[in-house]
Amino acid sequence: MSAIPPDEMLVVEAVRKSFGGTQVLRDISFSVRRGEVFGIIGPSGSGKSTLLRCITQLERVSGGKIRVCGETMVSDAPDGTARYAPPAALRRMGLKIGLVFQNFNLFPHFSVLRNLTEAQIHVLKRPKDEATERALGLLKRMGLESKAGAYPCQLSGGQQQRVGIARALALQPEVLCFDEPTSALDPELTGEVLKVIRDLAERKMTMVVVTHEMDFARELADRILFMDGGVVVESGTADEVISRPKHSRTQSFLGRLRR
Repeated sequence: MSAIPPDEMLVVEAVRKSFGGTQVLRDISFSVRRGEVFGIIGPSGSGKSTLLRCITQLERVSGGKIRVCGETMVSDAPDGTARYAPPAALRRMGLKIGLVFQNFNLFPHFSVLRNLTEAQIHVLKRPKDEATERALGLLKRMGLESKAGAYPCQLSGGQQQRVGIARALALQPEVLCFDEPTSALDPELTGEVLKVIRDLAERKMTMVVVTHEMDFARELADRILFMDGGVVVESGTADEVISRPKHSRTQSFLGRLRR
């Protein structure tokens, strides 16, 4: 196998995942380059969220290889099982990939500010003053500087999701993953979250975005992967996959969305 180009931040090769006897990911392969927005689309149950959970170490793969910023997280052992890197290396790689959850996953008993500083202090071992300064800067960037002392229950869904994005950015990941970041929001709140993601794209943040917002995916994604039934059906540029899909399964999926 040829050497991995230095600008490839995430490489997924033939990744497989089973829950019991059910295989939910079947030989998924793709790579994400530095500064790229990589979109993943597909129907519910196609394995998109499971794939993100495997990339971010919330789930363990059954086989295949994942490389993060040039380091191997997991690969196939000679006996066919998945062989993970040692714990210290996994922790290091885990800090390089952030995840913004579909349902926010903020700590309800922490203020907005503490949601942003907790991991900085306890995981990155940053001094509290430094963690607070970074958190306040991110909240200002999200238009939420006045909400630092509020609790999640006092925020709208759009505000909670922006806090979730700020919390992920506070750890300064190399790659930021989004799992359907607007699916839990009312339509009128979706725009404020998409605006933040647009801003990150303009800043050349490397992102993997699972989304059902096709217009948004067409606008921002450099490349798109369409999944169905746990397999990659089609991949290419946003224009190729969304505007001119070749596979009948892709055409059918997009056709249902346009009705």
